[in-house]
Amino acid sequence: MATSSDGVQVGVERVFIGAGCNRIVNNVSWGACDLVSFGAQNAVAIFCPKIAQILITLPGHKAHVNCTHWLPSNKFAFKAKHLERHYLLSGDAEGAIILWEFSLADKKWRHVLQVLEHKKGVTCITAIMVSHTDAMFASTSSDGVVNVWEVILPSSSGGECKLSCLDSLFVGRKPMVALSLAQLPGNSDQLVLAMGGLDNKIHLYCGERTGKFVHACELKGHTDWIRSLDFSLPIYANGETSSVLLVSSSQDKGIRIWKMSLCDSLSNKGKAETSLASYIKGPTFVAGSSSYQISLESLLVGHEDWVYSVQWQPPQSSSTEGMDCYQPQSILSASMDKTMMIWQPERTTGIWINVVTVGELSHSALGFYGGHWSPSGDSTFAHGYGGSFHLWKNVGVDFDDWKPQKVPSGHFAPVSDISWARCGEYLLSVSHDQTTRVFAPWCNESSSEDGETWHEIARPQVHGHDINCVTIIKGKGNHRFVSGADEKVGRVFEAPLSFLKTLNHTNSWKFNFSDDLQADMQILGANMSALGLSQKPIYVQAPSASVDRNSNEGIDTHETIPEAVPVVLTEPPIEEQLAWHTLWPESHKLYGHGNELFSLCCDHEGKLVASSCKAQLASVAEIWLWQVGSWKSVGRLHSHTLTVTQMEFSHDDNFLLTVSRDRHFSIFAIKQTGLEEVSHQLVIRQEAHKRIVWACSWNPFGHEFATGSRDKTVKIWAVENGSSVKLLMTLPTFKSSVTALSWLGVDRLRNHGLLAVGMENGLIELWSISNAKNEDGSIPVLNAALVVQVDPLLCHVSAVQRLRWKNSEKSENSSAMQLASCGADHCVRVFEVRCS
Repeated sequence: MATSSDGVQVGVERVFIGAGCNRIVNNVSWGACDLVSFGAQNAVAIFCPKIAQILITLPGHKAHVNCTHWLPSNKFAFKAKHLERHYLLSGDAEGAIILWEFSLADKKWRHVLQVLEHKKGVTCITAIMVSHTDAMFASTSSDGVVNVWEVILPSSSGGECKLSCLDSLFVGRKPMVALSLAQLPGNSDQLVLAMGGLDNKIHLYCGERTGKFVHACELKGHTDWIRSLDFSLPIYANGETSSVLLVSSSQDKGIRIWKMSLCDSLSNKGKAETSLASYIKGPTFVAGSSSYQISLESLLVGHEDWVYSVQWQPPQSSSTEGMDCYQPQSILSASMDKTMMIWQPERTTGIWINVVTVGELSHSALGFYGGHWSPSGDSTFAHGYGGSFHLWKNVGVDFDDWKPQKVPSGHFAPVSDISWARCGEYLLSVSHDQTTRVFAPWCNESSSEDGETWHEIARPQVHGHDINCVTIIKGKGNHRFVSGADEKVGRVFEAPLSFLKTLNHTNSWKFNFSDDLQADMQILGANMSALGLSQKPIYVQAPSASVDRNSNEGIDTHETIPEAVPVVLTEPPIEEQLAWHTLWPESHKLYGHGNELFSLCCDHEGKLVASSCKAQLASVAEIWLWQVGSWKSVGRLHSHTLTVTQMEFSHDDNFLLTVSRDRHFSIFAIKQTGLEEVSHQLVIRQEAHKRIVWACSWNPFGHEFATGSRDKTVKIWAVENGSSVKLLMTLPTFKSSVTALSWLGVDRLRNHGLLAVGMENGLIELWSISNAKNEDGSIPVLNAALVVQVDPLLCHVSAVQRLRWKNSEKSENSSAMQLASCGADHCVRVFEVRCS
């Protein structure tokens, strides 16, 4: 809890984070602590697979996060049972590597250290735990350099980590994109580093834990880029570690298993190995006092597209101490053919075969960038081209039965706008990833948590253009919204029957259901068009629609678009359902603007929608007013000379406030004169700031409003007598450009409110704004005080694009309010703000 100078106590907590994964290989890592890390723009995000919630985003990187790797990873979970602290490595597109510390006791994160050795983006990190306090890792970059590092971890909490670069290997103009590190069998002081990349070969380097690494040999066989490498733990034979296996995958669609054996153990080969599984002899190399023979153990063919990742199943501990283990003969592969496969040797012949295949068959899925095992080996996890996550768990007892599980989801590009449903049932967001998404709290009766968790429950619009703005239509009637994208058309969407019934399952909003579910509702869902622009309705009584739709009758189409199957969801949906079966039908198009739409807003009665577009001329910068229902144009407002960046109706709907790149704000008086007639008049146009004005927000209790600008200031203004505007005050200069504002009414008698301020650096502040009357009771004076600076670990890591309070006024019965935000860091966030 933070206390402001005027005695207001405010506390801010995380309720929900929605984010997609950066679309790059090696971005995800599943740690021995059973948490998953991934990059979401410049942040490192952490989520818990058990509750399907993103727990935190870690700020620190100045560029896109390319790769993450846990210390210890899932491979070394058997050694990590008694560890109090786990560590995480992350590398970004500018070459920086950050080491983070996670304390299991208090669940706190700490930024330990950062190094900038690479001159270009880090593309892969691999690591092994040598002991509880000693780890080795290797990093590769687009600059053609592979670095080998040693990390000495502290033995007590809060201690310092020591990081040293043991060796730097220049691999030439064809960079390495895949790495794997292991201890050589029979000699734990000797390490082997496998690397593969653009030259189609696997290069092996050997070295001691403290010395230089030398090139040992290279393995040929793949005919395209090497995409993934993974060493198994040493294979036990007759009580000795005689060999280690290396699995490799490539863009040639093939997977190869290589065996690295001590030469002494080759002569002791048993008769059981002389079958079809016997290896083809390859190169030999010497490391320390031992020599090793490499052989091709198996070639796995089954994928139909590039194989982006392969991973050995994590070893299972065979002792109570957890130090001895055996390596399961099981490999997980993930491919751009939209499938993940589990490969195991057949018991009788030893031939490696595909025993399990899981995948996404949805039309919108475009393949997997990586696959990962859970530390226990009973779940597999993939991240896809659309920034999506996919999790399967083996729920079978006597046989394998892999079922899809709930996972977090979110946008994979900057989130440009958000809007609350009229009663706060859900939050709608739009993004440059060309999707519109609905997030809502879902009551889970079987959950051991506090009973309510947030999930994405629908994807109403999947578009062909980046979406810039959205507004939900308030007032009575069905749920509707208008979205504007990088096109000259506004699009109106209406909730189908399947969504209305799903909403009844989500939370405690059931009292709204009977009002929304009209008796004549005939639209069940929507289908996507071939070009991905318009969405056509699916009617309740339409059994022959699918036949007509796919029977093309000789028409040459590029691709057959499958039928959507809208259903009522009784639990949070998975990606395949979201991407295809939760669309809303498009009911109207709003034509008029000459350029791409940029801003939208709706009045509080749900009668008017205002829209603006990108503009460099006064004639194009006009604001259009649309009548809700008829969707006719009822006004064109002229004032600005450049793009109108944000608009908002006053809470009595008498005024429309607009701010622009031309550094001015304008106020229009709006009056409904007839059923389809609206009068509008420019009250004032005034230069407000020295730079672009990005944001504005009205006081819910009156005609005061705030404007925020790139000049790092927030100004509070008041409309006087309906015809003039007075500057009441300017808040102290902020550290970064102000990009988002939202004003919440707290106490009408004192005209007291909370102003949320979002900045370009991703941080959010809450300011208390109130009127304190003079002693003689005359002219009210406005007071402003900083109440709380939201913890950076809760905030965005890039520009805050929009802030929205769930309700415009604080409820008298509750001390908690919800604030939603979206940002350029691909995240949608919901905070709980407690005020006392």
